[in-house]
Amino acid sequence: MSPEKARTVWSSEDGDLRKQPAKAAVVTQSLPPREQIVSLHRETKGRGGKGVTLLKGLALSEADLAALAKILKQACGSGGTVKDGLIEIQGDQREKIAEALKKLGYRVKIAGG
Repeated sequence: MSPEKARTVWSSEDGDLRKQPAKAAVVTQSLPPREQIVSLHRETKGRGGKGVTLLKGLALSEADLAALAKILKQACGSGGTVKDGLIEIQGDQREKIAEALKKLGYRVKIAGG
């Protein structure tokens, strides 16, 4: 077996390592908006058919993510949250969010259909 495929899947201390969630990279220092490309995705999985807009690709600290989420929620007039380093805004708000992010200096890509 090649070294890339050989990995520990069971540990007597931690149990089954395959069932543990992947650790997300923690960003301690935010990049300036002009150096970031934000992807806007629409998703309905696990939400009972209700759609949300996800902002992916942001390299911001937790405090900056929360502040940006607040600005975007106010711009859209809807609710939302920050989960696992992603911003979720309720509803399909991609156009409004793209406009607000461009005003703040971010580069935006609208993903999906």
